[in-house]
Amino acid sequence: MKLFTKLTLFITLSKMAVALLFVLLLPVLTEDIAHQYNDYYLREQKKKVLQVIRQNGIDAYLQGEETYGSYTMLKEEYISLEPAGKTIRPDTIATVQRVVEGDTLTYRVLTHILQAGHRDFLLEVGKKTTTISQYNRPLQRMALYVLGGLIVITILIDLVFTRLLLKPLGVIIQTRLLHRRFPFREQAPPVKTSTTDFQYLDDSLVELMDKINEAFEKEREFTSNASHELMTPVSILQTKMENLLEERETDEALQQKIQGMMKTLKRLKKIVHSLLLISRIENDQFPKNDQLSPLQLVTDVMEELSHRLEEKNLRFSMQLSSKTILHHLNQDLIFQLVYNLLQNAIKYNRENGSITVTDETRPDAYLLVIADTGVGIPARDVDTIFRRFRKIQRGTTEGYGLGLSIAHTIAQYHHINISVTTAVDQGSTFTLRFPL
Repeated sequence: MKLFTKLTLFITLSKMAVALLFVLLLPVLTEDIAHQYNDYYLREQKKKVLQVIRQNGIDAYLQGEETYGSYTMLKEEYISLEPAGKTIRPDTIATVQRVVEGDTLTYRVLTHILQAGHRDFLLEVGKKTTTISQYNRPLQRMALYVLGGLIVITILIDLVFTRLLLKPLGVIIQTRLLHRRFPFREQAPPVKTSTTDFQYLDDSLVELMDKINEAFEKEREFTSNASHELMTPVSILQTKMENLLEERETDEALQQKIQGMMKTLKRLKKIVHSLLLISRIENDQFPKNDQLSPLQLVTDVMEELSHRLEEKNLRFSMQLSSKTILHHLNQDLIFQLVYNLLQNAIKYNRENGSITVTDETRPDAYLLVIADTGVGIPARDVDTIFRRFRKIQRGTTEGYGLGLSIAHTIAQYHHINISVTTAVDQGSTFTLRFPL
C-alpha cells in the first residue's frame, strides 16, 4: 500500500473517530450548555426585577399585597416575591418542584434575598425544565452540520497538504527508481524539496547509483579488454595447431591430440566472441535505426535452424501478424536475440516435441512468445538463467552459459522486457515485450 494511501486512511479514520466521539458526547454537551444558558437567563431576569424595584420600589410588584406571583400563559416561567423571614440565604439555583394551580411542575429556580422597605423578601425566578431541553435537538442538529462541514474541509486540506508534502517522494521514486535504466549514464537533476529527509534520500540514491555505475564501468572495461587480449593468443595457437596438422611427419595419435586441442580453442574462441559482443552492446556500438517485421525475422531464423528440427523430429508452428512492423531496432541484434531463444528451444526440447511462436499486440506493447515442450528449468534457477557463465544442467546438454546472457543484454539495450514461465518436464515459454 502506498504511503499516500496509508496517510489518507489514517486521516479519514482519525477524523471519523473524533466525529464518533463528538456524536456520543453531544447529548451531554448540549444538555450542559442548555442548563448553563438557562442559569444565565435566570440571572438576567433577576437583574431586571431588581432594577425595577430600585427604580419604582417594591410596591410596583406587591401593590399592597404581602406576596407577588406571576406566571406566563403556559406556566413556562414565573416570578414570585414573598417575605423572607429571618433566614438569610445566599443566591441558589436548583431544580425543584412547584405546585401551580393544582399541577406539580418541575422548574429550574433561582432564589435571591433582597431588602426593600426595611424588609427582607425572597425572590424566586423559575423556568420549567421542559422548556430548557426543547432546544437540544435543534442545537444537536446544528452542531452535527457544523461538525460534518468541518470534517470535510479539514480532510480536503489534509489531503492537499499531504499530497504536496509527499510530491518530492513521488518524484524521487519516478526519476531515481522507476524511470532509470541501467547503466545510469545521464544524471537527473536534484529533486526540489524543503524536507530534509527527502533531500537526504535523494542524495543517498544518487550516490549509490554512482557507485553502482562506477563498478559496472570497471567490470565492462575489464571484460572488453580481456576479450580483446585473449583473441590474439587464441588466434596464434589456432594457427600453429593448423600448421602442425598439415605437417606429414606428425603421427595419428598426435593429430588426434591436436584436434582435441583445436576443439577446446574453438570453444574458447566462441566464448571470447560472445564476451566481445556483450561488451560492444553495453558500449552502445550498435545503431538502432532499423525497422523489421517479426514474421519475416522468425522466418529467417528458422531457415538457419530448420535442419536441427529434423534431428529430434520437432514440430514448429508460428502464428504471427504480417502487418506488424517494429521500429528503432538493430536488426542484427534482434536476429541474434530470437536466434538464441529458438536455438535453446530446439537444444533443450524432447524427441517428437514442438515449438510454437505467437504474438499479441497491445496498446502499449508488442509481445512475441516462444514456447517449447522441453525439459524446462528448475524453479531455483529461473532467477539466475540470464547471468553470465551460469550453466544449468538440462537433460544431457550443457552450454557455455552465455546464450541467454547475450539475449538478455540485447533485450536491455532495446528496452525489451524478457520474461520466462517454466516448469521441470513441462517446457518453457519466453515472452519478449517490445515497447511501442
